[in-house]
Amino acid sequence: MKKFAFRLQAVLDMRQKELEQKQQEMASIVKKLNSQIEELEFIHSQEAQALTSLESICNESLLDVTTISSSNGYLMKLGNEVKKQLRVIQNTRLILKAKQLEVQEAYKKVKVLEKLKEKQEKAYYKEFEVKAAKEIDDIVTTRYKVS
Repeated sequence: MKKFAFRLQAVLDMRQKELEQKQQEMASIVKKLNSQIEELEFIHSQEAQALTSLESICNESLLDVTTISSSNGYLMKLGNEVKKQLRVIQNTRLILKAKQLEVQEAYKKVKVLEKLKEKQEKAYYKEFEVKAAKEIDDIVTTRYKVS
């Protein structure tokens, strides 16, 4: 008996490679998103340090208007960077959601072919069993007639 051969094996292999590629792309997007979140946290920590510094300057007995003004400008700049970084993160999350949908679709395509392969393989072996049973019946019948 020859071994079962799935006629669409090349298509299944191609779809599995496509799924792996999309999963790798999604992983790189997740990595990028994590680095962007870390960058946002870093900006927040800089903002907290600048605010602490500004508070300590304001608590001194001698107030330096230029230092306060420059610190205030720096805080405003950091606030703008936070807003910009939040937009970048939001865009990356949208890209990630789109990529997740692509991965789900690719996964469904692979699963459909795998189920088809499974059904065809079961049918193939079931047919083999039927043929084997017929051969055994023929052999037994022939021996019975001869006896």
